[in-house]
Amino acid sequence: MTKFGDFRPLCTSTPSYPWCNLFYRQLLRTSGTTHLLGDSSSPRTAGVGINPKCFIAPTFSPNPPTPHLGNIANYIACALSLFTVLALIFFAHRRKAAVGRIELRAFLVIYALSLPLKVITTGVFLEQGSTALVVLTAIHAGVVAALFWSLLANAIVATQVVEDGTWSSLVPYYTFALLIFGLALYLSLDVALGVTDAIGAPSDPPEALQSISLFVVLSIWPLVCVIIYFGLMAHIVLRILHETRPMYFYILAAFLFVLSQLAWFLLGRVLCTASDSKIDGSFIATILETAAVGVLFLAWRSITEESWDDDAYYPS
Repeated sequence: MTKFGDFRPLCTSTPSYPWCNLFYRQLLRTSGTTHLLGDSSSPRTAGVGINPKCFIAPTFSPNPPTPHLGNIANYIACALSLFTVLALIFFAHRRKAAVGRIELRAFLVIYALSLPLKVITTGVFLEQGSTALVVLTAIHAGVVAALFWSLLANAIVATQVVEDGTWSSLVPYYTFALLIFGLALYLSLDVALGVTDAIGAPSDPPEALQSISLFVVLSIWPLVCVIIYFGLMAHIVLRILHETRPMYFYILAAFLFVLSQLAWFLLGRVLCTASDSKIDGSFIATILETAAVGVLFLAWRSITEESWDDDAYYPS
């Protein structure tokens, strides 16, 4: 029976789920459990997942060393998304008088950083179970956890509890981002490398791939941040600004984000099987996530002023 914090259903049924890289290393370092890897027992030919029902072959095949397209659709989606986000960063920078400009720009930068990490952790450029892949996956986990804090912090800044762009806003913003990044990084490394017995101890039973702390940081924490963010922005737009049009942007962004998760978890295996392990749902998830970020930018632009010549938005 699946329990809270079990990653096994995700690692066997969801292609290109990056956090499975951590549990792959956990099983490799635990004697007597490597049989649980099944068809992915050879690190040199294994894709992302733990005995996955369908997976995309590594980008480079070692015997002989011939190139493979790997998760090519997601590589392209991440590259296009990166250019899109860089453009959004530029446009945000130009809106000198907009409330939360610096904080939103930081959110976009963190999202941009997550894209190349996603390519590496889902594309199997590195051998499964290798220390390099584990470390990069842990960094990716830290960036994702910090990203959702950044999203939540942008909503807090929008309430003008503290003045945006000042030390009173930026110091807590970056401090908590670093702390959350460090926490997710530590938990990920501990699960994979087993530094401590409390967190890094093998799952019981091993096939459960259980880590409650990692599940909370990478699944529950993002969900909580998203819910609070949209709750705060709905309050600001509807109750303080008395506007309805910007709310359509936020609803659309939420809808796109939900679709991205459904594409990843529900379409992934279907597309992988139908395409003979050529593509999965990760590229659709990436496109929809980036679209959600773009719509959030439009929502932010719709409730802020561009130049100092106009009245700035200061909800009170």
